[in-house]
Amino acid sequence: MGHLDIGGIGYVLPDGRPLLDDVTFRVADGARVALVGPNGVGKSTLLRIVAGDEQPHAGSVGRSGGLGVMRQDVGRIDDDRSIRDLLASLAPAAVRDAAVELTAAELGIMEVDDEPAQMRYAQALVDWADVGGYEAEAGWDRVTDAVLSIPFEQAQHREVRSLSGGEQKRLVLEALLRGPDEVLLLDEPDNALDVPTKRWLEERLVASSKSVLLVSHDRELLSHVATHVATLEPTVVGASVWVHGGSFATYHQAREDRRSRAEELLRRWEEEHAKLKELVLTLKTKSAFNDGLASRYQAAQTRLRKFEEAGPPTVLSREQQVKVRLRGGRTAKRAVVATGLELTGLMQPFDLEVWFGERVAVLGSNGSGKSHFLRLLAAGGSDPGPEHQPADDTPVKPVAHTGRVVLGSRVRPGWFAQNHAHPELVGRTLLEILHRGDAHRSGLGREQASKALDRYELVGQAEQTYETLSGGQQARLQILLLELGGATLLLLDEPTDNLDLHSAEALETGLAAFEGTVLAVTHDRWFTRTFDRFLTFGADGRVVETPEPVWDVARVQRAR
Repeated sequence: MGHLDIGGIGYVLPDGRPLLDDVTFRVADGARVALVGPNGVGKSTLLRIVAGDEQPHAGSVGRSGGLGVMRQDVGRIDDDRSIRDLLASLAPAAVRDAAVELTAAELGIMEVDDEPAQMRYAQALVDWADVGGYEAEAGWDRVTDAVLSIPFEQAQHREVRSLSGGEQKRLVLEALLRGPDEVLLLDEPDNALDVPTKRWLEERLVASSKSVLLVSHDRELLSHVATHVATLEPTVVGASVWVHGGSFATYHQAREDRRSRAEELLRRWEEEHAKLKELVLTLKTKSAFNDGLASRYQAAQTRLRKFEEAGPPTVLSREQQVKVRLRGGRTAKRAVVATGLELTGLMQPFDLEVWFGERVAVLGSNGSGKSHFLRLLAAGGSDPGPEHQPADDTPVKPVAHTGRVVLGSRVRPGWFAQNHAHPELVGRTLLEILHRGDAHRSGLGREQASKALDRYELVGQAEQTYETLSGGQQARLQILLLELGGATLLLLDEPTDNLDLHSAEALETGLAAFEGTVLAVTHDRWFTRTFDRFLTFGADGRVVETPEPVWDVARVQRAR
C-alpha cells in the first residue's frame, strides 16, 4: 500500500503569475482521489510536481510506495519511441536505466562489432538480468497480448505512433495497473478511450488496491471511481484546494452547501462589521461631549481594528459561467443524405437521412470509422458545392469511399476535433485571432472580441498566444470560432474530452439552443444522454440506428 502527502505546494508561472497557493491534501492508502477544477487552474502542473517533473516554489511532496505516472501526452505520442521504450519508461528506475543501456549497447554492436562493443553488450545483458529485466519482459508480454493481441517479442520494436490514441492509453494503463508501483498518477487516462475500455478502466481501478490521484473530465467515470474529490479553486494569489470526503455522486450538493455556508458567514461578517463601525462613529460623537465615554470609544476602536485585521471569511471563487451561443440557421429539411455509402476498408454500405435540427450521437469502438465519417461530412460530402464551404480553416484530408453522401442546401459544416493542431492559430493571441477574422468569419472590434471571449471564460487569456492555452481552453476557443463562422451543421469529434465540468455543461446548454443539426462522435456517456438519435458503428462493419445508446460494441478486428 502507498500514500501521497501534498503539503503547502506553491507554484509561480514564468511570467510571474501565481498558479498554485498552499495546496495541501492527502491521498490515503487505497484512496482514489479525483482532481478537478476549471481548465488552466493548474491540475496537470500539480501532477507534474508530484511526479517530480516540475519543482514547486513552496511546499513539498511525500509518499510511500513506488510511483507510476501516466502523463498527458499519452494518446498523442508522435515521436520515434518504440513500444519497448514506452513500457521501459514506466518501469522502476533500475529496470528503466538498464533498458536504456541495453538498447544503446545493441545499437553500438550493430554499428561497430568490435571487442569493446561486445563487452559492453555482454555487461548490459548481465545488468538486465540482475535488475529483473526478463521478469519485466514477461509482464510486458501480458500487456501487449491484452492490448494488441500479439506477444511482446513481436510488438517491442513497433513505433508507438503507429498505435491509435486509445491503444496508447490502454497500453500504459495495463502496464501501470499490472506493475509494482503502489501509487498511480493518471492525467486524463480516459481520453481517447471507447466506452467498453472506459468501463474496463473503471472496474480495474475500483478492484485495485493501489492509491490513485487522477485528473478526468468524464463525469460518469468520476461517479464510479472516485472515493474523494479534490477541487482546485482559482484565487488572486493562486489556486487553493478543497477536498470533498465523499464520492462524486454527492460532490455537487456538498459544494453547493459549502458555498451557501460561506455566503452566510460572509453576510454575518458584513453585518457585524457595519454594527461595529456604527458603534465607533456613535461613541466618537458622544465622547466629544462626555469625557466618561472616551474609554468606551477607545475600546470600540480596538475591537473594530482587530475585527478588520482578522478579515472576512474566505470568499469562494465563483463558478465558471461559460455561455455558448451557437446560432446556426435554417437549412433544407434533409441536412445529410447518405446512399449506399461505404467508407473504404472500414464499414459496409449504409443509407442515412439526418433531418434539420436533429441531434445524432455517433457511437462505436475506436477504429470503427466514426471519425472518418465526420471528416467526409466536414469536407462537404461526396460532391460539395460553394454553399457547403466549411466554417473554419481546418484542413480536411480526403476520405476514400463509394456511394454518396450529400449535404442539403445552406448546410455549412463546422468540424471540431480534439487532435487538430491548428497551426494557423499558433503564435497569435486570442484577441488577434478574433480581431483579424478569416475567410469564413468577419473580424471583431476589440470590445466585441473581449465580450465573446468573456462568454467562454477566456477574457483572462486574451493576450496569451493560442499554444499557451490549456487543452480545455483551446477547445473552448475552437467552439467559439465555429460559432462565429456561422456553421449550420456541427460535426463534433469527442468535444467534451478536454472540457472541465462546467464547460461541458455549458456546451450541452449551447447545443440545446443551437438552430441547426448536430452529429457528434462521443464516448461520454453523460453527454450522450442529451441526444435523440444514436448511430452505432459495429465491429462487424455494419452501421445501424438504435433507440438507445449502445456501448457494448466489440473492437473492430483488422489485420495489425
